[in-house]
Amino acid sequence: MAEASFPHSSWGREKPSPVFKPVFAFAASSFGSKVIRALVPLDELLLDRSKGRYSLFGPMALPELLLTTTGRKSGQQRTTVLSYIHDGHRLLLLGSNFGQEHHPSWSANLIANPHASVSIAGEEIPVQATVLDGADREGALKRFLSYPMYSAYQNRTDRALRVFALTRRQSDLR
Repeated sequence: MAEASFPHSSWGREKPSPVFKPVFAFAASSFGSKVIRALVPLDELLLDRSKGRYSLFGPMALPELLLTTTGRKSGQQRTTVLSYIHDGHRLLLLGSNFGQEHHPSWSANLIANPHASVSIAGEEIPVQATVLDGADREGALKRFLSYPMYSAYQNRTDRALRVFALTRRQSDLR
C-alpha cells in the first residue's frame, strides 16, 4: 500500500526567499525570538480557528501546523504551533525551542507517546512520530538550517536539536 502524503498549505513557504532576508534576520535575533514567542498564542488562536489554514506569519515563514500531543506527565491533550517542512510522505519538525537550553515539551511528549495529530490546511490528521538520527537527521536538519533563524537557534544552545518525522497513521492512509 502506498503511503499517503500530507496536504500542502497555501500559507507559508518551504524555501527561504531573499525577499524576506530582513524578516529572517529579525527572527534570528534574541529580541526577534522574544517577539515571535510573544505572538505564538495569537498565532495558535488563528491557526486553531482556521484549522491550520492561516497564520499570523503568513508567506514570510515556513508553513505552520497545530500539533496535538498527549502530555507525558498529565495525560492531557497539548496543542502547539510548529513550523514544518514537507519531505515526500512525511512532515519534518525541529525542536529548536528558539534556542533555549531545554527541549520543547512537545518533543518530550512525542518521545513518550509518538501517536499525535496535526491540523494542516483545514484537515486534522492522526500521525505517528519518529525521532530521526544519523544521516536522515542530518539531512532534515540541513533543510531547517537553510533558514537563518534556525541556525541562530542552534548556535544559542549546546543541546542537540531533536528532529522528528511525522507520517500518517496506518488507519488514516488515503
